[in-house]
Amino acid sequence: MTYRLQHVSVPRPPGSVERTRGFYGALLGLEEIPAPTTITTVDVIWFKLNESAELHIFEEEPIGDTSIRHFCLVVEDLEAMRRKLRDAGYTPWDEEPIPGRPRFFCRDPNGNIIEFTTIVGDYLGYQDS
Repeated sequence: MTYRLQHVSVPRPPGSVERTRGFYGALLGLEEIPAPTTITTVDVIWFKLNESAELHIFEEEPIGDTSIRHFCLVVEDLEAMRRKLRDAGYTPWDEEPIPGRPRFFCRDPNGNIIEFTTIVGDYLGYQDS
């Protein structure tokens, strides 16, 4: 059996629709797509990540979460993305490196952590035998 990720859902606080659209739509360049009209119990914004994956950002009261939960986006030019985020006033940071996968992290305007990476090689090929 094979698997593929279809979507990731992350929260945003009430009143954050425009800043969420500004970050994911205007800054990151993701295409907003309509959520199904049958979903009426939650206020959600959907973005297309690629031909088969989506990002769903739903309204929820903040819970004071300090977890390191995150999702990861592969980008073509990692340093250009870092500059773009810094220029927009965000604060990217580095964590332990993964060989073959240069990366950094950044919080969205709602406090969610996003990892940005570029896959340049199979990290397993860098492991000690």
